[in-house]
Amino acid sequence: MIAEYGFSATLTARPGMGDRLVDLLLTGLNEGSPGDSEHCVVYLVSRSASDPDVVHVAEGWTSEEEHHRIFAGEAAQAIVARIDGLLAKEAEYTDHVPVRGRAAF
Repeated sequence: MIAEYGFSATLTARPGMGDRLVDLLLTGLNEGSPGDSEHCVVYLVSRSASDPDVVHVAEGWTSEEEHHRIFAGEAAQAIVARIDGLLAKEAEYTDHVPVRGRAAF
């Protein structure tokens, strides 16, 4: 499958909460979670090299519509609700239109 829509997010956890934020974001790969969907072709969680409380997420989806549909679901909303409690400030999002690339994990 090819990613036709994507986004990246930078999330800043409250001081000392970076590990909890990463662990929570990685639950997005569990069975039945958004990252487990056949329409999610990239789900990458990274940390800042200089600040362990800054976490980056990059996602690639088969379409923007599928992304919105999956994220309107109960599993995604439960994760989002838990994320909000860990953040020091509002997350920064950037939408992308993938051109070409590769993700092999």
